[in-house]
Amino acid sequence: MSRIQDILAKAEREGMTRRTQAEPGVTPAPGTGAVIAPVSGSSALDTAPYVPPAEAFSGRPMSASLGEASKSRPTAVSGATEVAEPRTARATLHPALVSAIAPHSTVAERYRAIRTRLMTSEDAGPLRTILVTSPGARDGKSVTAANLSLTMAQEFQRNVLLLDADLRGSSVHTLFGLDSSPGLSDVLAGEATLDEALIYLPDYHLTVLPVGKTPQFPTELLGSAAMRRSIDTLRARFDRILVDLPPVTPLADVGTVAPLADGVVIVVRAGVTKRPALDQALNVFDEDTVLGVVLNDAQ
Repeated sequence: MSRIQDILAKAEREGMTRRTQAEPGVTPAPGTGAVIAPVSGSSALDTAPYVPPAEAFSGRPMSASLGEASKSRPTAVSGATEVAEPRTARATLHPALVSAIAPHSTVAERYRAIRTRLMTSEDAGPLRTILVTSPGARDGKSVTAANLSLTMAQEFQRNVLLLDADLRGSSVHTLFGLDSSPGLSDVLAGEATLDEALIYLPDYHLTVLPVGKTPQFPTELLGSAAMRRSIDTLRARFDRILVDLPPVTPLADVGTVAPLADGVVIVVRAGVTKRPALDQALNVFDEDTVLGVVLNDAQ
């Protein structure tokens, strides 16, 4: 835990320096590196460049293809009940999704390093479902989850699902240029089936479950029996599920989903996230499930 606190303290100092030097109202340029620190132990898992939240970008989204080798459809894993295929769509990628747009870039390489480091955590058990969250808003959790899912989908043709469970402020569908509904909230409300909501992106060998319509009671939906059944069904179908959750504070949404996770990644942002907020976020989860902390915007 002290390792995380030391990194965050350094990040706060760097963030203060950059804010002092930056022009008012101008979004800082991406930093040269960020740190992913384990909750226990003395060494960082790896380093990775900062990618700003989707809202920091402007201009026309980009599209890219990873080639024909990655276009096979996902199927149920061995022993699973046969299911219908999801609908197929062509994504229009946001510039933040560098893992697909610029797969040979330094930024994409750092995401591959994060993927590799996360997979070493499987020595203690399989990581079928990984939650991605942050202590507060605009820390870059959705961009991190999307880039990691794209990177994992490239690995050995795994069946990977990116599930948008941020029922209050979702951005996954925006990052991929997709419709938000039907999606998770519609499935949980009984207004759509999983296969009606799932979207397969053949260019990237990735399946996305968008957020769906904004519900009236998001916490209750995420904590419902329907949510547990949906996760169980998806775990039988996909090798890896990355769940983009809402920020931990001040909402109760994350705590309702935490018991369904095999592992948790917490995204913090240098100069923005405060140490008490990180402490509060870490206290929501069982320490054994927290895989590490992604530190964004660190020079």
